[in-house]
Amino acid sequence: MAAYVISEVEVLDEKQMAEYRRLAAASIAEYGGRYLARAAEMEVAEGEQTGRRIVIVEFPSMQRLKEWHASASYAEALKFRDRALRRRLIFVEGVSAMPRLAT
Repeated sequence: MAAYVISEVEVLDEKQMAEYRRLAAASIAEYGGRYLARAAEMEVAEGEQTGRRIVIVEFPSMQRLKEWHASASYAEALKFRDRALRRRLIFVEGVSAMPRLAT
């Protein structure tokens, strides 16, 4: 079952962010992840507008996602994180199949 990384990102330094993004993208691909949204501006329908960007990455499974997060290749990207961005990082498991709604 797919699993997702959802991140709300506030960019602190664009140059550092570019290096973090480059290294993170390579590590994500290495673990079978793919971007569904990358630094997308969000439109807030309810709640407070934060000015943060959204990143959503899909992995084949929660196990693979956690392997990526603990990997040496992602650790290289993390060296730039604190200078590049401030964020909230969320892991969430997908659903196996959506039930059909009665029509």
